[in-house]
Amino acid sequence: MKIILSILLLISALSSKNITPNDVYAQVILIQEDVQYLLEYYGVNNNLNSSKNRATINTQLKPRNTWQKTYEILVKINMLRKTNNLPRIEPIGMEPVINLNPDMVYEQTIRILAELDIYKIRLGLSTKRSKIKKFSKKTPVDVYNALSQVSLAFDKLNRVSFTPSYVFAETIRVHEDLNLILEHLKINDKTIPSKRNHSATPSDTFNVAMKTLNVIKDIQYRFGLKSVDFSAFKKENITPSDVFTITQMIIAELQPIKAYIGLSTYITTPALTYIGKTPADVDQLMNWNLRKIKLIKSLGRR
Repeated sequence: MKIILSILLLISALSSKNITPNDVYAQVILIQEDVQYLLEYYGVNNNLNSSKNRATINTQLKPRNTWQKTYEILVKINMLRKTNNLPRIEPIGMEPVINLNPDMVYEQTIRILAELDIYKIRLGLSTKRSKIKKFSKKTPVDVYNALSQVSLAFDKLNRVSFTPSYVFAETIRVHEDLNLILEHLKINDKTIPSKRNHSATPSDTFNVAMKTLNVIKDIQYRFGLKSVDFSAFKKENITPSDVFTITQMIIAELQPIKAYIGLSTYITTPALTYIGKTPADVDQLMNWNLRKIKLIKSLGRR
């Protein structure tokens, strides 16, 4: 009952004010406190706010990118639930919009806090948390970086990170979105899967994903949509988690395209569960996605 009351109070606050990245950032700080509490409960030696755990992506992101990062955290909450023999809860999707505003990210933070409350109740732990702090001059990238700290902390909490099977499931979601777009635009898709590279690494797939984002950026430009520079995401020592994240950015960037061409009621399909997928499986599918997105590149402004 207390959780429901808290959610109702937060929704009331949401409807009575203009939500800004400052408000969203304040919510993420509460999430960080909750996750730190769980780390300490499980005896995991990890200071979430230490300098080595601070993410420092430096670029101009949009709320849609931070929204997608909250999806990533909800997936990791599911991993935590599974580890403790609790049923899986489907992370929420939303209808595509051209310009997603901070309100929607704020809603996601409420969901994350509610899921953490539910988890703590199942463990018999306190659900009390600090008062919301006030912040100023925060931007979507500040929110994104704070959420990245949460995501990394969940890896410690789960004692495992994303596997190629998790990444494959998200790459399938990209695949389905592209099929939908191509069908809607009546583009004849004769693409076939690329040749399988059995020695493919997460780094190979990450590079293909970056090429995909560059093509998406060009399409957004042709449609008069605002785009994002993802070059700051490049790094050495790419892991499956990094590929998962960049796949989420592809999903985020496809949404304004879907909204613009008239697919605003078509929510990206939920992720299915796959077992035993390898980096080669993910790489082959991502390369196929790149072939598909290139078919749209030649379209002019609608």
